[in-house]
Amino acid sequence: MESTIRWERFPLAHRELRAQSWLAMGANLGLAANTVEAYARGLEDFLRFLARSDVTPVTASRADIAAYVHELSSRPRQRAAEVGQADRGRLANATLQQRITAVRLFFDYLVEEGLRPDNPVGRGRYTAVTNFGGARERGLIPRYRKLPWIPTDVEWQAILTAAREQPLRNRLMLALAYDAALRREELCRIEVGDIDPSRRLVHVRAETTKSRRDRVVPYSEPTGRLLAEYLPPRRVLSRERGPLFRSGSDRNRGDPVSIWTWSKVTREIAARADVPRFTSHSTRHLRLTDLARLGWEIHAVATFAGHRSIQSTLQYVHLSGRELADRLEHSLAALQLERQHQLEGLL
Repeated sequence: MESTIRWERFPLAHRELRAQSWLAMGANLGLAANTVEAYARGLEDFLRFLARSDVTPVTASRADIAAYVHELSSRPRQRAAEVGQADRGRLANATLQQRITAVRLFFDYLVEEGLRPDNPVGRGRYTAVTNFGGARERGLIPRYRKLPWIPTDVEWQAILTAAREQPLRNRLMLALAYDAALRREELCRIEVGDIDPSRRLVHVRAETTKSRRDRVVPYSEPTGRLLAEYLPPRRVLSRERGPLFRSGSDRNRGDPVSIWTWSKVTREIAARADVPRFTSHSTRHLRLTDLARLGWEIHAVATFAGHRSIQSTLQYVHLSGRELADRLEHSLAALQLERQHQLEGLL
Protein backbone atom coordinates (compact mmCIF):
# COMPACT_ATOMS: atom_id res chain seq x y z
CA MET A 1 0.00 0.00 0.00
CA GLU A 2 2.86 2.37 0.80
CA SER A 3 3.92 2.35 -2.83
CA THR A 4 0.63 4.03 -3.82
CA ILE A 5 1.86 7.33 -2.31
CA ARG A 6 3.33 9.39 -5.12
CA TRP A 7 6.43 10.52 -3.26
CA GLU A 8 7.76 12.50 -6.21
CA ARG A 9 4.99 15.02 -5.48
CA PHE A 10 6.03 15.36 -1.84
CA PRO A 11 9.84 15.44 -1.69
CA LEU A 12 10.08 17.11 1.74
CA ALA A 13 7.65 14.64 3.32
CA HIS A 14 9.60 11.82 1.72
CA ARG A 15 12.90 13.06 3.12
CA GLU A 16 11.45 13.65 6.60
CA LEU A 17 11.45 10.08 7.94
CA ARG A 18 8.77 10.75 10.56
CA ALA A 19 6.45 12.28 7.99
CA GLN A 20 7.12 9.43 5.59
CA SER A 21 6.35 6.89 8.31
CA TRP A 22 3.11 8.61 9.33
CA LEU A 23 1.77 8.87 5.79
CA ALA A 24 2.76 5.30 4.95
CA MET A 25 1.04 4.08 8.11
CA GLY A 26 -2.17 5.83 7.09
CA ALA A 27 -2.01 4.24 3.64
CA ASN A 28 -1.32 0.80 5.12
CA LEU A 29 -4.23 1.15 7.54
CA GLY A 30 -6.57 1.62 4.60
CA LEU A 31 -7.22 5.35 4.56
CA ALA A 32 -8.77 6.44 1.27
CA ALA A 33 -6.17 7.37 -1.33
CA ASN A 34 -7.63 10.87 -1.57
CA THR A 35 -7.29 11.30 2.20
CA VAL A 36 -3.65 10.23 2.21
CA GLU A 37 -3.01 12.54 -0.74
CA ALA A 38 -4.63 15.46 1.09
CA TYR A 39 -2.59 14.79 4.25
CA ALA A 40 0.61 14.54 2.22
CA ARG A 41 -0.16 17.80 0.41
CA GLY A 42 -0.86 19.61 3.68
CA LEU A 43 2.21 18.19 5.39
CA GLU A 44 4.44 19.03 2.44
CA ASP A 45 3.23 22.63 2.58
CA PHE A 46 3.90 22.84 6.34
CA LEU A 47 7.37 21.33 6.05
CA ARG A 48 8.20 23.83 3.33
CA PHE A 49 7.14 26.64 5.67
CA LEU A 50 9.26 25.27 8.54
CA ALA A 51 12.29 24.86 6.27
CA ARG A 52 12.28 28.58 5.50
CA SER A 53 12.77 29.28 9.24
CA ASP A 54 15.17 26.40 9.83
CA VAL A 55 12.68 24.75 12.22
CA THR A 56 11.93 21.03 12.48
CA PRO A 57 8.63 19.37 13.41
CA VAL A 58 10.17 18.24 16.71
CA THR A 59 11.18 21.79 17.69
CA ALA A 60 8.18 23.69 16.26
CA SER A 61 6.38 25.84 18.82
CA ARG A 62 2.91 27.37 19.10
CA ALA A 63 4.43 30.59 17.79
CA ASP A 64 5.53 28.72 14.65
CA ILE A 65 2.01 27.34 14.24
CA ALA A 66 0.53 30.83 14.63
CA ALA A 67 2.93 32.17 12.01
CA TYR A 68 1.96 29.34 9.64
CA VAL A 69 -1.76 30.03 10.12
CA HIS A 70 -1.16 33.73 9.43
CA GLU A 71 0.79 32.89 6.26
CA LEU A 72 -1.95 30.49 5.10
CA SER A 73 -4.71 33.00 5.78
CA SER A 74 -3.05 35.69 3.69
CA ARG A 75 -1.81 33.46 0.87
CA PRO A 76 -3.09 34.35 -2.63
CA ARG A 77 -5.67 32.01 -4.02
CA GLN A 78 -5.09 31.39 -7.69
CA ARG A 79 -8.09 29.26 -8.63
CA ALA A 80 -10.62 31.62 -7.03
CA ALA A 81 -9.86 34.32 -9.58
CA GLU A 82 -10.58 31.81 -12.35
CA VAL A 83 -14.03 30.92 -11.00
CA GLY A 84 -15.03 34.44 -10.04
CA GLN A 85 -15.35 34.03 -6.28
CA ALA A 86 -15.44 37.09 -4.06
CA ASP A 87 -12.77 35.95 -1.60
CA ARG A 88 -10.21 35.41 -4.37
CA GLY A 89 -7.46 36.94 -2.20
CA ARG A 90 -7.39 34.03 0.26
CA LEU A 91 -7.29 30.27 0.25
CA ALA A 92 -10.70 28.63 0.66
CA ASN A 93 -11.77 28.00 4.26
CA ALA A 94 -12.04 24.28 3.53
CA THR A 95 -8.44 24.27 2.28
CA LEU A 96 -7.24 26.02 5.45
CA GLN A 97 -9.09 23.51 7.63
CA GLN A 98 -7.64 20.61 5.64
CA ARG A 99 -4.07 21.91 5.96
CA ILE A 100 -4.36 22.46 9.71
CA THR A 101 -6.00 19.06 10.24
CA ALA A 102 -3.09 17.31 8.52
CA VAL A 103 -0.56 19.19 10.66
CA ARG A 104 -2.47 18.53 13.88
CA LEU A 105 -2.74 14.79 13.20
CA PHE A 106 0.96 14.61 12.33
CA PHE A 107 1.85 16.22 15.67
CA ASP A 108 -0.48 13.74 17.42
CA TYR A 109 1.65 11.01 15.88
CA LEU A 110 4.88 12.64 17.09
CA VAL A 111 3.46 12.87 20.62
CA GLU A 112 2.37 9.21 20.55
CA GLU A 113 5.85 8.21 19.38
CA GLY A 114 7.40 10.10 22.31
CA LEU A 115 9.16 12.58 20.03
CA ARG A 116 7.34 15.61 21.46
CA PRO A 117 5.81 16.36 24.88
CA ASP A 118 2.76 18.11 23.41
CA ASN A 119 0.86 19.03 20.26
CA PRO A 120 1.43 22.73 19.43
CA VAL A 121 -1.67 22.85 17.25
CA GLY A 122 -4.08 21.71 19.96
CA ARG A 123 -7.83 21.44 19.67
CA GLY A 124 -10.09 24.42 20.18
CA ARG A 125 -8.19 26.18 22.93
CA TYR A 126 -7.06 29.33 21.21
CA THR A 127 -10.16 31.49 20.84
CA ALA A 128 -12.89 31.56 23.48
CA VAL A 129 -16.33 32.91 22.57
CA THR A 130 -19.63 33.20 24.39
CA ASN A 131 -22.28 30.67 23.46
CA PHE A 132 -25.71 31.00 25.10
CA GLY A 133 -24.26 32.15 28.40
CA GLY A 134 -21.51 29.55 28.45
CA ALA A 135 -18.05 29.31 27.05
CA ARG A 136 -17.22 27.61 23.79
CA GLU A 137 -13.80 27.41 22.24
CA ARG A 138 -13.07 27.12 18.58
CA GLY A 139 -9.97 26.15 16.68
CA LEU A 140 -7.21 28.11 15.06
CA ILE A 141 -9.28 28.94 11.99
CA PRO A 142 -13.03 29.72 12.04
CA ARG A 143 -15.01 27.11 10.12
CA TYR A 144 -17.46 28.38 7.49
CA ARG A 145 -20.01 26.08 5.93
CA LYS A 146 -21.18 27.16 2.49
CA LEU A 147 -23.92 25.76 0.33
CA PRO A 148 -22.56 23.69 -2.56
CA TRP A 149 -22.43 25.33 -5.96
CA ILE A 150 -24.59 23.79 -8.66
CA PRO A 151 -24.94 24.85 -12.29
CA THR A 152 -28.06 26.66 -13.42
CA ASP A 153 -30.19 25.06 -16.13
CA VAL A 154 -28.47 27.22 -18.74
CA GLU A 155 -25.00 26.30 -17.43
CA TRP A 156 -25.88 22.59 -17.25
CA GLN A 157 -27.10 22.66 -20.84
CA ALA A 158 -23.85 24.38 -21.87
CA ILE A 159 -21.87 21.67 -20.08
CA LEU A 160 -23.78 18.89 -21.85
CA THR A 161 -23.35 20.65 -25.19
CA ALA A 162 -19.60 20.88 -24.61
CA ALA A 163 -19.49 17.24 -23.52
CA ARG A 164 -20.91 16.10 -26.87
CA GLU A 165 -17.48 16.84 -28.36
CA GLN A 166 -15.87 14.38 -25.93
CA PRO A 167 -15.13 10.70 -26.69
CA LEU A 168 -17.83 8.16 -25.90
CA ARG A 169 -16.12 7.06 -22.68
CA ASN A 170 -16.11 10.58 -21.25
CA ARG A 171 -19.75 11.15 -22.18
CA LEU A 172 -20.69 7.92 -20.40
CA MET A 173 -18.66 8.90 -17.34
CA LEU A 174 -20.37 12.29 -17.14
CA ALA A 175 -23.84 10.77 -17.48
CA LEU A 176 -23.15 8.06 -14.90
CA ALA A 177 -21.56 10.57 -12.50
CA TYR A 178 -24.78 12.58 -12.58
CA ASP A 179 -27.26 9.67 -12.50
CA ALA A 180 -25.61 7.90 -9.55
CA ALA A 181 -24.30 11.05 -7.78
CA LEU A 182 -20.79 9.60 -7.82
CA ARG A 183 -17.65 11.08 -6.36
CA ARG A 184 -14.73 10.99 -8.80
CA GLU A 185 -12.98 8.07 -7.05
CA GLU A 186 -16.23 6.09 -6.99
CA LEU A 187 -16.70 6.76 -10.70
CA CYS A 188 -13.16 5.86 -11.75
CA ARG A 189 -13.10 2.65 -9.69
CA ILE A 190 -16.35 1.18 -11.02
CA GLU A 191 -15.71 -2.31 -12.33
CA VAL A 192 -17.53 -4.22 -15.06
CA GLY A 193 -19.02 -6.54 -12.44
CA ASP A 194 -20.50 -3.57 -10.55
CA ILE A 195 -22.94 -2.86 -13.39
CA ASP A 196 -26.30 -4.60 -13.72
CA PRO A 197 -27.54 -3.58 -17.21
CA SER A 198 -30.76 -5.60 -16.95
CA ARG A 199 -32.01 -3.47 -14.06
CA ARG A 200 -29.85 -0.39 -14.79
CA LEU A 201 -28.16 -0.49 -11.39
CA VAL A 202 -24.59 0.25 -10.31
CA HIS A 203 -23.03 -1.18 -7.16
CA VAL A 204 -20.77 1.38 -5.45
CA ARG A 205 -18.39 -0.75 -3.41
CA ALA A 206 -17.56 0.28 0.16
CA GLU A 207 -13.81 0.38 -0.45
CA THR A 208 -14.25 3.07 -3.11
CA THR A 209 -16.42 5.37 -0.99
CA LYS A 210 -15.62 8.14 1.47
CA SER A 211 -18.02 6.71 4.08
CA ARG A 212 -16.85 3.09 3.54
CA ARG A 213 -20.44 1.99 2.93
CA ASP A 214 -21.88 -0.02 0.04
CA ARG A 215 -24.77 1.37 -1.93
CA VAL A 216 -26.68 0.34 -5.05
CA VAL A 217 -28.13 3.15 -7.16
CA PRO A 218 -29.93 3.34 -10.51
CA TYR A 219 -28.90 5.00 -13.74
CA SER A 220 -31.11 6.32 -16.52
CA GLU A 221 -32.08 4.81 -19.85
CA PRO A 222 -29.91 7.26 -21.87
CA THR A 223 -26.92 6.31 -19.73
CA GLY A 224 -27.72 2.65 -20.35
CA ARG A 225 -27.58 3.26 -24.10
CA LEU A 226 -24.23 5.02 -23.78
CA LEU A 227 -22.98 2.03 -21.76
CA ALA A 228 -24.13 -0.41 -24.45
CA GLU A 229 -22.24 1.59 -27.07
CA TYR A 230 -19.11 1.79 -24.93
CA LEU A 231 -18.73 -1.89 -23.99
CA PRO A 232 -17.61 -3.20 -27.43
CA PRO A 233 -14.72 -0.71 -27.84
CA ARG A 234 -13.88 -1.20 -24.17
CA ARG A 235 -13.41 -4.93 -24.82
CA VAL A 236 -10.93 -4.03 -27.56
CA LEU A 237 -8.89 -2.04 -25.02
CA SER A 238 -8.93 -4.82 -22.43
CA ARG A 239 -10.42 -8.29 -22.15
CA GLU A 240 -10.12 -8.16 -18.37
CA ARG A 241 -13.27 -7.42 -16.43
CA GLY A 242 -11.79 -5.19 -13.71
CA PRO A 243 -12.15 -1.39 -14.02
CA LEU A 244 -14.86 -0.35 -16.46
CA PHE A 245 -13.24 2.83 -17.72
CA ARG A 246 -9.98 2.33 -19.63
CA SER A 247 -7.56 4.67 -21.34
CA GLY A 248 -7.51 4.74 -25.13
CA SER A 249 -4.32 6.80 -25.44
CA ASP A 250 -1.19 5.34 -27.02
CA ARG A 251 0.89 6.12 -23.92
CA ASN A 252 -1.13 4.06 -21.43
CA ARG A 253 -3.58 2.19 -23.61
CA GLY A 254 -5.87 -0.11 -21.65
CA ASP A 255 -4.89 1.26 -18.23
CA PRO A 256 -7.67 2.23 -15.79
CA VAL A 257 -8.72 5.88 -15.93
CA SER A 258 -7.36 7.77 -12.89
CA ILE A 259 -9.12 10.44 -10.86
CA TRP A 260 -6.58 12.93 -12.21
CA THR A 261 -7.53 12.10 -15.79
CA TRP A 262 -11.20 12.55 -15.01
CA SER A 263 -10.54 15.90 -13.30
CA LYS A 264 -8.65 17.01 -16.41
CA VAL A 265 -11.58 15.98 -18.60
CA THR A 266 -14.06 17.96 -16.49
CA ARG A 267 -11.80 21.02 -16.63
CA GLU A 268 -11.75 20.76 -20.42
CA ILE A 269 -15.55 20.52 -20.50
CA ALA A 270 -15.85 23.47 -18.11
CA ALA A 271 -13.54 25.59 -20.26
CA ARG A 272 -15.38 24.76 -23.48
CA ALA A 273 -18.75 25.43 -21.83
CA ASP A 274 -17.45 28.66 -20.26
CA VAL A 275 -18.61 27.44 -16.83
CA PRO A 276 -15.34 27.64 -14.87
CA ARG A 277 -16.89 26.65 -11.53
CA PHE A 278 -17.86 23.22 -12.88
CA THR A 279 -15.74 20.41 -11.38
CA SER A 280 -15.83 16.62 -11.13
CA HIS A 281 -17.96 16.99 -7.97
CA SER A 282 -20.59 19.30 -9.49
CA THR A 283 -22.58 16.45 -11.05
CA ARG A 284 -23.00 14.92 -7.58
CA HIS A 285 -24.19 18.23 -6.14
CA LEU A 286 -26.66 18.70 -8.99
CA ARG A 287 -28.08 15.18 -8.75
CA LEU A 288 -28.64 15.32 -4.99
CA THR A 289 -30.23 18.75 -5.30
CA ASP A 290 -32.51 17.42 -8.04
CA LEU A 291 -33.59 14.54 -5.77
CA ALA A 292 -34.47 17.08 -3.07
CA ARG A 293 -36.39 19.10 -5.66
CA LEU A 294 -38.28 15.94 -6.61
CA GLY A 295 -39.57 15.69 -3.05
CA TRP A 296 -37.43 12.79 -1.80
CA GLU A 297 -37.31 12.32 1.96
CA ILE A 298 -34.05 13.44 3.54
CA HIS A 299 -33.13 9.90 4.63
CA ALA A 300 -33.67 8.60 1.11
CA VAL A 301 -31.37 11.29 -0.33
CA ALA A 302 -28.76 10.46 2.35
CA THR A 303 -28.92 6.76 1.44
CA PHE A 304 -28.58 7.55 -2.27
CA ALA A 305 -25.59 9.80 -1.55
CA GLY A 306 -23.91 7.35 0.82
CA HIS A 307 -23.75 9.97 3.59
CA ARG A 308 -23.09 8.76 7.12
CA SER A 309 -25.05 11.65 8.60
CA ILE A 310 -28.07 13.51 7.28
CA GLN A 311 -26.30 16.74 8.28
CA SER A 312 -24.28 16.41 5.08
CA THR A 313 -27.48 15.89 3.13
CA LEU A 314 -29.44 18.80 4.60
CA GLN A 315 -27.43 21.32 2.59
CA TYR A 316 -29.08 20.03 -0.60
CA VAL A 317 -32.57 20.37 0.89
CA HIS A 318 -31.78 23.95 1.91
CA LEU A 319 -30.40 24.73 -1.52
CA SER A 320 -33.42 23.27 -3.26
CA GLY A 321 -35.73 25.32 -1.06
CA ARG A 322 -33.95 28.47 -2.16
CA GLU A 323 -34.55 27.69 -5.81
CA LEU A 324 -37.97 26.01 -5.80
CA ALA A 325 -39.73 29.31 -6.52
CA ASP A 326 -38.17 29.29 -9.99
CA ARG A 327 -39.50 25.80 -10.71
CA LEU A 328 -43.13 25.95 -9.57
CA GLU A 329 -44.29 25.63 -13.16
CA HIS A 330 -42.60 22.23 -13.48
CA SER A 331 -44.17 19.06 -12.19
CA LEU A 332 -41.95 16.57 -10.39
CA ALA A 333 -42.17 14.15 -13.29
CA ALA A 334 -41.34 16.89 -15.78
CA LEU A 335 -38.06 17.65 -14.04
CA GLN A 336 -36.96 14.01 -14.16
CA LEU A 337 -37.90 13.73 -17.84
CA GLU A 338 -36.09 16.97 -18.56
CA ARG A 339 -32.84 15.64 -17.10
CA GLN A 340 -33.11 12.37 -19.03
CA HIS A 341 -33.81 14.30 -22.23
CA GLN A 342 -30.69 16.40 -21.61
CA LEU A 343 -28.55 13.28 -21.11
CA GLU A 344 -29.83 11.90 -24.42
CA GLY A 345 -27.88 14.72 -26.02
CA LEU A 346 -24.71 12.81 -25.15
CA LEU A 347 -25.71 9.91 -27.39
